[in-house]
Amino acid sequence: MPIEIHNPAAPDQIVATYDETPDNTLDLVVARARSAQIKWAALPQPERGVMVANFVNGLESRAEEIVRSITVEMGKPLAEARGEAMKALGEARASVARANAPIGEVFGSQTPGTVSYSTRRPRGVILGINPWNFPFSTPMRKAIPALVYGNTIILKPASLTPGAVALMAEVAADTLPENVVQAVIGRGALGQALAEHIGVDAVSFTGSVEVGKRVAIAAAGHLAEISLELGGKNPVILNDSSDLDRALDQILLAAFAVCGQRCTAVSRVIVHRDLEQAAVSGLAARAAAMEPMDGMIEGAKIGPLASVQQLEDVAGFVTRAVSGGAIVAAGGHRLEMPGGGYFYAPTILSGVKRDMEIARQEVFGPVLSLIAYDTVDEALSIANDTAFGLSSCLYSEHTDLVERFVAESESGMLHVNAGSFPENHLPFVGIKDSSMGVGGSNGPSTIQFYTTEHAVYRRASV
Repeated sequence: MPIEIHNPAAPDQIVATYDETPDNTLDLVVARARSAQIKWAALPQPERGVMVANFVNGLESRAEEIVRSITVEMGKPLAEARGEAMKALGEARASVARANAPIGEVFGSQTPGTVSYSTRRPRGVILGINPWNFPFSTPMRKAIPALVYGNTIILKPASLTPGAVALMAEVAADTLPENVVQAVIGRGALGQALAEHIGVDAVSFTGSVEVGKRVAIAAAGHLAEISLELGGKNPVILNDSSDLDRALDQILLAAFAVCGQRCTAVSRVIVHRDLEQAAVSGLAARAAAMEPMDGMIEGAKIGPLASVQQLEDVAGFVTRAVSGGAIVAAGGHRLEMPGGGYFYAPTILSGVKRDMEIARQEVFGPVLSLIAYDTVDEALSIANDTAFGLSSCLYSEHTDLVERFVAESESGMLHVNAGSFPENHLPFVGIKDSSMGVGGSNGPSTIQFYTTEHAVYRRASV
């Protein structure tokens, strides 16, 4: 049954139609990946790096097609979609550079006449299950290191946003050996079936905690390696700043980029009580000045939510928060737009308490909650008081507080006096319910997921 994709800014508009991958072809998809992987792995790693670089160049040549696909399918403004594409290409080139990096270590041996060292081999067939919020950069984070280290990869995009992965598969067909990259298109059951497939050696999943747990159980059934990148409830501790306006600008961007639909989006501002009033009024004024619009309009700053389900979920969170005592300082309502669309006003909530649902659960929308504190101990306690541990931020110029934050904040990525935006060459990592398994995207630690380690004990003769 074909999958019709509707523009979230104008839901009556069908922007693309894709054929679903039939369930009865999955064995063939995996068999093709296994056969191609043998030949691909036999190539020297630096040679693979050159070929993957050509793949990245091919993607860059079609970047504007990818950008427009992102915007019409997911809703983010063209400027954000271009930012996603350029960042993905930058991250890819950082991964390609590791094709010439060492892949083992030499050890001193306990036995005379023996040389001992470790080496790594490609893991095999990788399954990459991708979310709808970053339909290009997330599959790129999975595909590029997988390819560099000698694996083949099967990419399953979210059913809301298949376009970018479909374009990736087209470019791969022109630049890489056959079946080294394959795309399968379908709903969640398709990803689940592939995760359960005995021919898949590793599964990299990005999405919700609930679905991630199901994928992990499916993959564990045949002991496939697992990497899960899940949700976040990311805090900013706003303790002090010599330039409060600049700090608030950065916080607002970190909160409302991609309409708040980032796993690393800031969703809680834990603010010192002395700054609470200024932070609430400053953020509310900034949010009220934002004008949501169709992402295809050049110059748009914030677009619609990706689906009607997202719109309903976000509205429900805000309604329940207000019923529980939160105060709407800005926004707090759906927006009626000419084309319909899933638009929600950028929202600032003050008077939020640490035990409220809005302070503990991932909203994944343009909603920012402010929680006041009096002591540093209280601020760190509130920041860590969530099941998630993806990203956290601190605004302070006190060295002792910075040191405590770096040592005690329960997050995989920590930002000091900066918003929650990762760099191209660093690990993208989380702890607690935000992650499981070794990192499957970005940074030198990806080698641990995409390869297996082997110890070698070598003597010249008996």
